[in-house]
Amino acid sequence: MFCNQCEQTAKGIGCTQIGVCGKKEDIAGLQDLLTYALQGLSLVAVEGRKIGITDNGVDRFTAEAVFACLTNVDFDAERFKSWINQAVKLREALKEKVAAAGGNVTFEAEHANFTPASTVAELAAQGAALDYINGLDDNEDLRSLKQITVYGVRGLAAYADHAAILGQEDDSIYAYIHETLAEFTRKGQELGELVAIALKCGEVNLKAMELLDTGNTGTYGHPTPTEVPLGAKKGKAILVTGHDLRDLELLLKQTEGKGINIYTHGEMLPCHAYPELKKYDHFYGHYGTAWQNQQKEMPEFPGAILFTTNCIQKPADSYINNVFTTGLVGWPEVSHIDNNKDFTPVIERALALDGFTEDTDKGSVLTGFARNTVLGVADKVIDAVKAKAIRHFFLVGGCDGAKPGRNYYTEFVEQVPEDCMVLTLACGKFRFFDKKLGDIGGIPRLLDVGQCNDAYSAIQIAVALASAFDCDVNDLPLSMILSWYEQKACVILLTLLSLGIKDIRLGPSLPAFITPNVLNVLVENFEIKPIAETPAEDLQTILG
Repeated sequence: MFCNQCEQTAKGIGCTQIGVCGKKEDIAGLQDLLTYALQGLSLVAVEGRKIGITDNGVDRFTAEAVFACLTNVDFDAERFKSWINQAVKLREALKEKVAAAGGNVTFEAEHANFTPASTVAELAAQGAALDYINGLDDNEDLRSLKQITVYGVRGLAAYADHAAILGQEDDSIYAYIHETLAEFTRKGQELGELVAIALKCGEVNLKAMELLDTGNTGTYGHPTPTEVPLGAKKGKAILVTGHDLRDLELLLKQTEGKGINIYTHGEMLPCHAYPELKKYDHFYGHYGTAWQNQQKEMPEFPGAILFTTNCIQKPADSYINNVFTTGLVGWPEVSHIDNNKDFTPVIERALALDGFTEDTDKGSVLTGFARNTVLGVADKVIDAVKAKAIRHFFLVGGCDGAKPGRNYYTEFVEQVPEDCMVLTLACGKFRFFDKKLGDIGGIPRLLDVGQCNDAYSAIQIAVALASAFDCDVNDLPLSMILSWYEQKACVILLTLLSLGIKDIRLGPSLPAFITPNVLNVLVENFEIKPIAETPAEDLQTILG
């Protein structure tokens, strides 16, 4: 086993025995084998597109299966066995269609003819034998760029899957995923060629995030500023964590009138700002911060817990019987809600548990400052900048994690001068989301833009401000201070780089899969840099 795809990888080099995330050797091998099988399917899909043959079932499956390999999504070996077999079945069926239409179905790459073993153990052994990462390329710098892109594609596939669930798809996204997976069946590309493929990943991801934004806002309305209680309300309770708005909506519908209050956790906080979600009277508040840095809070939750899409950290054994998953999330020990989305088992478990025995008041936070809201007061923001009431904007966001060093982000926000504003998004904000920073001219100094995919909103805000000031985004009084953990963060970074955005500060540590030479390319072309030892150093450098 070797895995270095997340920020918390062992010793900053790679996990070799068991993942810091809890991933075991067999799952690592199965994920590598699934990726390999998807490359074989992609080779055929690319040839199909050349002669006008596409298959939406293949496209959707590819996105889901690539997404399943993202950090901490699924640790269920039987499901990986099913995906691997399905990838091969779809590959062979697509070959027949392409061949019948006169297309090429002869490939040098073994990926296109791979035959899976029959048992989970044998499949895991097949995956381990691939030595997948080292097999990407013999040159470490080319291998590094391929890793950046493969991990970016996993993040892209996640956003594409989220969007497709809400009816938003674009064939160019699926085409890019297939083209890239197919391209990486061979070795020896030029450095510049691989840089271009990586930046294209970011460009395509912007489209995927736009589709997801369209799906979210088209279905649930544009977020509006909303005060969300952090305490609890007496009564039965279900907590929803993860990212999936549709699962939350279905749960809200199915729990109406049952005496159960619904709470959000982690990246679900922004859901309270969507008009079509917050209309439910039993959609109460937000409980806890981020799963990975505050797991100790979770056993205190006296109700059922629902994990949607990808989440960080497996539930603690002490309350695993109260946990359910949906979508791609899976652990062998946890009950999974099938695609019929019947949440009866979750509801019954919540009703059987004590729930909260009394009301508690832990204050509240504001959310709902996506692009529509912020651009709605853009004239006030622009006037404040011109009047020097606002000196600088900081986008402080990204992933959270358990590894020491992330206190930097809390301290950074605490030390931001009073004439500066902080925009934030994703689960990294739970280090400081409840800080009371006051306002500037009636506009809160701390603006919660939303989930990680709402980086699209942040980009649109930056582009609109640049247009208003008749300058480039890089000329705005705006600095990006980002934290990363997994592959969604990788693809968002690639998106920012594809837009030419420079001078990004990244932490808590740089990716283990970036070689010194590749890092030098990023520094020379995009002025990307690690966060400093202390927030004070970075603030001094930025503000002077």
